[in-house]
Amino acid sequence: MRDRAYWLAWSQISGVGAIIRKRLYQRFEVMEVAWDASIEELQTIEGIGPKLSQIIHHQRQAIVPDHLLDGYLEANPSFITPADPEYPNRLWEIADPPVLLHYQGDLELLKTIDQATTVALVGTRKPSDYGQRWTRRLSRSLSQHGWTIVSGLAAGIDAQAHQSCLEVQGATIGVLGTGIDVVYPRSNQKLYDQMAQVGLILSEYPAGTAPNRTHFPERNRIVAGLCRATLVMEAGHKSGALITARLANEYGRDVYALAGSLDNPEAAGSLNLIHQGAQIITGEARLLESLGTIPTLDQLDLFDGVIGSAVTPSQPMIQLPPELHNIWQTIANSPEPVILDHIVEGTGLPTGNVLSGLLELELMGVVEQQAGMRYQTAS
Repeated sequence: MRDRAYWLAWSQISGVGAIIRKRLYQRFEVMEVAWDASIEELQTIEGIGPKLSQIIHHQRQAIVPDHLLDGYLEANPSFITPADPEYPNRLWEIADPPVLLHYQGDLELLKTIDQATTVALVGTRKPSDYGQRWTRRLSRSLSQHGWTIVSGLAAGIDAQAHQSCLEVQGATIGVLGTGIDVVYPRSNQKLYDQMAQVGLILSEYPAGTAPNRTHFPERNRIVAGLCRATLVMEAGHKSGALITARLANEYGRDVYALAGSLDNPEAAGSLNLIHQGAQIITGEARLLESLGTIPTLDQLDLFDGVIGSAVTPSQPMIQLPPELHNIWQTIANSPEPVILDHIVEGTGLPTGNVLSGLLELELMGVVEQQAGMRYQTAS
């Protein structure tokens, strides 16, 4: 258990994100050993160059991991790290797993994740009656058949999914984009209290963390990573649920979408997912049958794949804000489609910013998504 202090310590080093933290573990196997590694040893990790290795060297001199853990526990008494046996293997499989999972509620529910009986129901904060009705219907049916319902405890589809599950005494997990003690939106306070009693609430952010627009795309990767399949119930063109679906696809999980009305703008993103190859939800029985045929995931090495040598790209035809241009440039510099973790590394931006930026660039027609959640410049 001593290594959990070092997982916490590594989470405090600026410039070292989830992808690099996982690579450190894969290289050194013990995070305490990684903490004591020399600058030269650190530079053997993909993504750590001379500049970042110097930053790590200087910042870790000011941190005593055991003392850091003692102080952290005062405000955050309930959290797990990859050093803890409760940490789900399924979540560790993704390229950028969270190293801290704060929790309230029944931690035993995490066992259902590795048993491959978790499914995400996600969608718009402004669902139609149709979207709400089918969310309630599928959440109840899946719960009654032993599935754990995972969502983001947001307004709209998320809240309907959690609440409907609780109504039939099902198991549900909510993943927050705030600190574990911050309810957002406030209208979900009653639902939050219920889930803290009989369900499970998770967050990678420390207590007191307020809502931030970059946190929600980051939260979505955890929702996707926890689940065997993701169901998009209703989503507009810019819905965060589309990020969850894309990450689920990238992580090798199945994606389903509920077809909605062409007249409903909040269903446009769902329809586009179906057009891109998501499985269409045609009813409870067919869905349960389909979920029953999904093979259990083996441990995957998600770091395979090499980006080819850089080429000189042409400039985009439109002027992009600096952050979007940074994302576009990283993609354009590769002759092959680029996976998400390489874009995060290449830009140095938080994962949430990259996910939001990719969605904007796709909507602009500047970037195209290819099979396997790889991105390239639009032709």
